[in-house]
Amino acid sequence: MIWYTLLVAAVAAERVGELVVARRNERWSRARRAIVAGDGHYPAMVALHVGLLVGCPLEVWLGGRPCVPALGWPMLAVLVGAQALRWWCIGTLGPRWNTRVIVVPGLPLVTRGPYRLLRHPNYVAVVAEGVALPLTHTAWVTAVAFTVLNAAVLTVRIRCENQALAAAVAT
Repeated sequence: MIWYTLLVAAVAAERVGELVVARRNERWSRARRAIVAGDGHYPAMVALHVGLLVGCPLEVWLGGRPCVPALGWPMLAVLVGAQALRWWCIGTLGPRWNTRVIVVPGLPLVTRGPYRLLRHPNYVAVVAEGVALPLTHTAWVTAVAFTVLNAAVLTVRIRCENQALAAAVAT
């Protein structure tokens, strides 16, 4: 169980790295008169992701969840793939990527990298991670709870982001 706790801690450290990148990118965007939207749902999104990172090891430790290698190894592969997709998105968007909905008016939509295939590939990574991280060590309650709550948050988030992008491109 120690290795699993270390895996969750590594994902948490990756999240801190994302926040550092997001802060830098926010400064870049605000210097270009960015439009900020979605502050209302952002705290719920943060709480949900913190809940995932806390819930995974908590369920394993308190629930006595076993490690099932036939499930754990494939889920670890999905988790690594989700991280790769997330950083591909971050790299493709460059200074336009953020954890918040922040768009710079007048810039065209990005249509290269994973964005040539999907409109919101980062959220595919989030969904995959929300299933894979808990199931790497059979924390199925956390996987189900995160997936259901994340569906609700993403419904609001994607609608907000689409509206902000449409407004920014139109100006």
